[in-house]
Amino acid sequence: MPQFVSDEEVKEQGFFMKRVCAVTHMFDHVPLAYTHSYGCQQNVSDGEKINGMLYRMGYDFTDDPEKADFILYNTCAVRENAENRVFGNLGALKHLKNRNPNLIIAVCGCMVQQQHIADRIKKTFPFVDLVFGTHVLHKFPEHLYSIFAEGKRVYSLPESEGVICEGIPVKRDSKFKASVPIMYGCNNFCTYCIVPYVRGRERSRNPEEIISEVSGLIEKGYKEILLLGQNVNSYDGNGVDFKELLKKLDNLEGEFKISFMTSHPKDCSFELIDTIAESRHISWHLHLPVQSGSNRILKLMNRHYDIEHYLSLVEYARKRIPELQLTTDIIVGFPGETYEDFCETLELMKKVKYDSAFTFIYSKREGTKAAEMDDPISEEEKGKWFRELLEVQGKSGEEAYKKYEGKVLRVLCEGKGRTDESLYTGKSRQNIIVDFNGDEQHIGKFVDVKITKVLNWALVGEIIQ
Repeated sequence: MPQFVSDEEVKEQGFFMKRVCAVTHMFDHVPLAYTHSYGCQQNVSDGEKINGMLYRMGYDFTDDPEKADFILYNTCAVRENAENRVFGNLGALKHLKNRNPNLIIAVCGCMVQQQHIADRIKKTFPFVDLVFGTHVLHKFPEHLYSIFAEGKRVYSLPESEGVICEGIPVKRDSKFKASVPIMYGCNNFCTYCIVPYVRGRERSRNPEEIISEVSGLIEKGYKEILLLGQNVNSYDGNGVDFKELLKKLDNLEGEFKISFMTSHPKDCSFELIDTIAESRHISWHLHLPVQSGSNRILKLMNRHYDIEHYLSLVEYARKRIPELQLTTDIIVGFPGETYEDFCETLELMKKVKYDSAFTFIYSKREGTKAAEMDDPISEEEKGKWFRELLEVQGKSGEEAYKKYEGKVLRVLCEGKGRTDESLYTGKSRQNIIVDFNGDEQHIGKFVDVKITKVLNWALVGEIIQ
């Protein structure tokens, strides 16, 4: 059973928000906060909660850290490059702290939940005032007040299986697109992945809370709801599984689109695919990370499925949902992978013909089992494999989008165009980027667009009045 933060503790954090607000109201100006979230959509969602709490505590926001009274980096631990960027950006803040000793600098998120990272920050960046992990996000107001009241650095990194906290205020980045976490953590322990160690074990929100939140967003005019979870289709809230939750949300009234990420092939089923196919609002997009086309490598990765099972899901999904957009994740150069293993991945890519794929060269993560495995293949060789993979996927993506030429797609307009700034852009029910002629009034609304041009990563069209 998941551990829920009690109503009393939520109220206590509300009390700390009021105390911080009393402090910030004593400033001779409205204090400004600069926050930046790295990594996945879950981190972005956490960032919106942090901003919601900051707003309640009297802060406004700035895009310029030079003007900020409070700076926070919400970090990601999935790839080494993200960690290096954080360390680089932290180092650059030293001169701001020297210039303004009252500036508060904070670091939170997955990266700092690793003890060796927290120790490095404590030793190397003494000007960082607050470091807190993924399990105490809800205690942010208490920690911030402690800095104001005691003037000491705060490090809060408790080990935990993870908690669920309802009622945290949210300041959303968009007025028509909203992310809604439905579960947290992961039980899979893929050998390359740090997530179970920094996010805790799987725990699902109660379905009533999710339905209430989504219903409220729809009433406020939100048009796209993104359901989030480290392993979203393993959701199990009080006996309600993921497909049942989707059905309940799909029954809500209004014009909106439901999408979700990230799903795991071992928890995907024909019944889930049927639910998507028979829905009114669920996106015709299935992100199904395969990671490798080699059963030998999948076993080393501890992925809990084989390619035969994976292909059966793909075949069924494309049969039930003819306009399905299928995307995936691929890791190149996993420890122990041979060129023969890699060629099996290439063959899978050619067979499946993904609409698009997120491809990565393996990144070693301290604390995972894969980090202890022999890795004899050179980075140069992995780079060659990676480029070969990109070439195959580029051809597949271009072919996949050709079928939409001349068709009319329902598109949620999001803003200025990606291919041409004179155009506007959005995504279809298939989650495909579509640029089209439009104007300011279309932002946040659904429009019908006839496709006139096909690119290998997007579509271009004209609005049908």
